Amino acid sequence: MPRHIHLGFDMTMTHLNGRWRTPGPWAANDYPHIGMFEDLARTAERGGLDMVFFGDGSGIPSTWESSHDEGARWGLMWPRQDMTPYIGALARVTQHVGFGITYASTFMPPFYVARLLNSLDHITNGRIAFNVVASTRRADAANYGFEELMNHNDRYELMEEFIHVCKRLWDSIEPDGFLWDRATGVVCDPKKVHRLDHKGKFFKVAGPLSAVPSPQRHPVLINAGGSERGISAAASFADLVFVDAVSRAERVKYREGLSAAMTEHGRDPSEIGILLYSSVVVGETSEEAKAKKERILTLIPDEAIGPLLSHTAGYDFSKLPDTFCPAEINAEIVASQASPVGVISRLAAELGPTGKISRRDFFERARRQVTGYQRTVAGTPAEVADFMEEEFVAMGECGGYMLGSAYSAQRDLLDVVDFLVPELRRRGRFRTKYEGRTLRENLAS
Repeated sequence: MPRHIHLGFDMTMTHLNGRWRTPGPWAANDYPHIGMFEDLARTAERGGLDMVFFGDGSGIPSTWESSHDEGARWGLMWPRQDMTPYIGALARVTQHVGFGITYASTFMPPFYVARLLNSLDHITNGRIAFNVVASTRRADAANYGFEELMNHNDRYELMEEFIHVCKRLWDSIEPDGFLWDRATGVVCDPKKVHRLDHKGKFFKVAGPLSAVPSPQRHPVLINAGGSERGISAAASFADLVFVDAVSRAERVKYREGLSAAMTEHGRDPSEIGILLYSSVVVGETSEEAKAKKERILTLIPDEAIGPLLSHTAGYDFSKLPDTFCPAEINAEIVASQASPVGVISRLAAELGPTGKISRRDFFERARRQVTGYQRTVAGTPAEVADFMEEEFVAMGECGGYMLGSAYSAQRDLLDVVDFLVPELRRRGRFRTKYEGRTLRENLAS
């Protein structure tokens, strides 16, 4: 019997980077209207998807020319609401679909996040996933009092300690600790309540968590480490890992590196699921789908490419000369504590230590990354399902896909639910109903 592919849908980009201008049936409920998100969540549940996901960022892009003008002008990665209260509302109009929420361990105190996620897990009846990130965005860092980015490796060491503390907090009250004995008046057995008294390199937390243990105890933990140090961190704690690699060779290499790192941490590589980050455009014909994919390249104007790339890379690309060596720029990015991933890293590997490229050609290549074009798969339901099934097998048939919005979030999700999901079900690759009570249980089915 074929193993099931798990599916999530990323709602982060419903309106960002030009998508607010695309045609869609929800014009009256535009961002940040709760009605739009309720419709999307109901649609995802109708299709049997595992979760809807929310990335996050708390700053307006300002790395380009040390100014937020271009980011503000073009709506680059902003505005963004805090989606925590939205999830509380969405949980009331759904019963099964899970919710992924993002916080940066770089900036947040673990006690606050552990308590918040515990509450969300109660509100959703066990449907919360926590995407923990080590932020490299300078605009975000500035809003939390950082003048410079934290050292790259230190960010991941902090993340590991952060998760360690959160797990201990979630376990600090035993599942049967609360008694609520009306006859005696005893609320909780104090022997089942445990202090942490954690004193680490980054955090001091006394504990215990001042909350009732939640349905999942621990939310599903997600990470997307791309660097060698990031992969090691993900291998130490994650239940699911995002992979944003473009080619199959890159994806397989990532899987191999992650499996090796998990073994070093004493974990079975089969314990972790891979979520390939892809966008899909499903059309009645291949030609229709591919024409729609080409429109992705028109989402943002030329003037916005550099500012958006600068924000995601943590490097001011406005300083580029007419011709430059990507390997040298990549080395500068590493030295500035940003992560060596993305288009500049790929170019450095492709062109070698001395290879050069023009500024114009570089930004043309960058357009394909920042718009999501290069990770978008377009075709008929059968063609897209062929691609997904082949990549799923190549990655060891463990995990699935996080599908991002390619062009118009509402239309993209409807096409996934109404056309792609039935094709995957016909092949025995996707669930026909939710089997579990919690998100963790559904991911295991």
